[in-house]
Amino acid sequence: MRTIIDFCAKWAFTKQATQVPATMPNDWYWVNLPHSWNAIDGQDGGNDYYRGTCYYAKTFDKLDLPEAPKYYLEIQGANSSADVYLNGKHLAHHDGGYSTWRVDMTDTLEPRENLLVISVDNAPNDRVYPQVADFTFYGGLYRKVNVIAVGESHFCLDYYGGPGLAVTPKVEGQNAEVSVAAYVTNMTEGQTLRYTVKKPCGCVVATCEGAETNATLNIENVRLWNGRKDPYLYTCVVELVENGEVIDCVTTRFGCRTYKIDPELGFILNGEEYPLRGVSRHQDRWGIGNALLPEHHEEDMDLICEVGATTIRLAHYQHDQYFYDLCDERGLVIWAEIPYISQHMPTGRENTISQMKELIIQNYNHASIVVWGLSNEITMKGDRDPDLLENHRILNDLCHEMDKTRPTTMAAVSPTPIDSPYLEIPDTVSYNHYFGWYGGDTSMNGPWFDNFHALHPTLPIGCSEYGCEALNWHTSNPMQGDYTEEYQAYYHEELIRQLFSRKYMWATHVWNMFDFGADARAEGGENGQNHKGLITFDRKYKKDAFYAYKAWLNPEPMIHLCGKRYVNRVEDVTKVTVYSNQPEVELFANGVSLGKKAAEDHFFYFDVPNVGTTVLVAVAGDLKDESKIVKVDTFDESYRLREKSAILNWFDITEVEGHLSLNSKMSDIMATPAGQQLLGGIMGAMLPQEGEEVMGFEMTDSMMQMMGGFTLLRLAGMLGSMNVNFTKEQLLAMNAQLNLIPKAN
Repeated sequence: MRTIIDFCAKWAFTKQATQVPATMPNDWYWVNLPHSWNAIDGQDGGNDYYRGTCYYAKTFDKLDLPEAPKYYLEIQGANSSADVYLNGKHLAHHDGGYSTWRVDMTDTLEPRENLLVISVDNAPNDRVYPQVADFTFYGGLYRKVNVIAVGESHFCLDYYGGPGLAVTPKVEGQNAEVSVAAYVTNMTEGQTLRYTVKKPCGCVVATCEGAETNATLNIENVRLWNGRKDPYLYTCVVELVENGEVIDCVTTRFGCRTYKIDPELGFILNGEEYPLRGVSRHQDRWGIGNALLPEHHEEDMDLICEVGATTIRLAHYQHDQYFYDLCDERGLVIWAEIPYISQHMPTGRENTISQMKELIIQNYNHASIVVWGLSNEITMKGDRDPDLLENHRILNDLCHEMDKTRPTTMAAVSPTPIDSPYLEIPDTVSYNHYFGWYGGDTSMNGPWFDNFHALHPTLPIGCSEYGCEALNWHTSNPMQGDYTEEYQAYYHEELIRQLFSRKYMWATHVWNMFDFGADARAEGGENGQNHKGLITFDRKYKKDAFYAYKAWLNPEPMIHLCGKRYVNRVEDVTKVTVYSNQPEVELFANGVSLGKKAAEDHFFYFDVPNVGTTVLVAVAGDLKDESKIVKVDTFDESYRLREKSAILNWFDITEVEGHLSLNSKMSDIMATPAGQQLLGGIMGAMLPQEGEEVMGFEMTDSMMQMMGGFTLLRLAGMLGSMNVNFTKEQLLAMNAQLNLIPKAN
């Protein structure tokens, strides 16, 4: 029988070595796995986290391993390329930082002392994805490492890191036909395979035995895996038997379900409409990087279930098997994808193929996974590159060849033309849209999808990313780009109304469930992070927008008073928002009722007199939530974002009622002849022109339209990425001229 030995303890680690050591180093420092060397510098901003080759070394005595004919090293995640050396001999190289891979060590093991060295490299290159993306590429042995001891005959450990068996259930009426394929190395005459299907209680449902590596078993009166409602899982056990003795064994859980993605009705699970409304997830944490422990995955899953999500997009790479297992157990419907992201590399095709093979083979048995994602925002530099299109066709065909049960999808970047040939490749499509944050405004989201659906009535369409950033900044007058918790709440209220009311949208995924590391970012006053999460990076604070979704998606009775971190307020009457899934909410101010309100959209708005200190209590039946506000004479500056690197902040700009300013949207400025003339004269040479590239994007018509939603000040700041920089004097002079131009009627 196989034995799995945990090999995570006591590794020597260094960034300084330039070659593989011949003996165990005495000047490296000790770490336990999982480990990432970018847990701190990958989250502090500056885009200067260490990217290069680091070394891990470990000594062990073969006598401490169980006696066995074969020994494999199993590496569950090494980002992004790695090499394995045993006793000075190079055994293997692997490209791809998010999948499991294994190395046969048997012939190189010494009878006693052995030196195992793994070099891991996350340096930039032109062949391994990802290379360009809005998240930190943490280096390290950031998942478990094991040694697997097996016999000469064993379930395959060399086949793309897979589990050694593939289970394909097919529901037929009240029953299910379960096809099982076993992958066996060195199976000899006289050996047989015993296949067994069990219920969670351990009761045997079906069994058979023979010499064939494929078997079909039947489950009568099958209990379906039914998402969050009933995530029922069977277990398949396959044993390799010789002379009546089990010499190896593999198991997997699986679920029996039917589903389809309908271009009019959305996602259909087991014959019933099952709206996929959920979130995306990155796998990192504050101060830990991506070296997560099981309890971290469990907490993430608990929080995602609390918000009421029915689906998760596991972006932008293969996640830990432990988390996929949790998705199976808790009934989340999953989009799984490879890190083919942002910019196509002609020299990276083989890596996209190998990563897709690993993704499918290692995750084929998970009931939760319903689509394979081909790519994310890969057309940032255009959608007509023949090599890019061919790469997608190859991946799409590969997915269908390897898995005939699941459709393909991809996340298209917002400016991708809706007549693009690239959209014709997968079975379903989703778009990443940020109207209301990166250009445009919130009202554009629903109509855009209606237009797409009208032009492509047979192509299922979803929203794979939408969101906006929020930190601990606050205002009673939220505006796009202010990074306040209040604007994020407003944004998501609007998007919920628009996206959730469109049944044809096959899935919607908030970007993102949690704030995450993006070391190149310098936004919102806290560098090194993307703050679009509904929950903070450390998982300690649920932003108000979290509760907006909970009110819509989680049936458990709830009530939430927004603005608990926004205490000091200037205005005499202030707006207070309550989220609840109850039909009626009553708000009390210092014990005095301000009335009851009903709201079908779960968002309740109250105007509250602001005098002295006011204790607010929101009540719905037996539910209560409490907060307080305090009247102040001047705005509390601790609530206001002051960009450390900004030449001007928006509140420093003079505005004249009815006239333009740097705080006006580009579309509003361009709506006036004088505004057009001003922009053409002063900024014309500096503004991006159609066909140019800005921040990695090709400037297409749709991209230019999106930019109309930016204020001129925000656009001027973003142009810094093109080395187009304005002085404070230039901006103030421009604002003075804009103040003379009346807004268009």
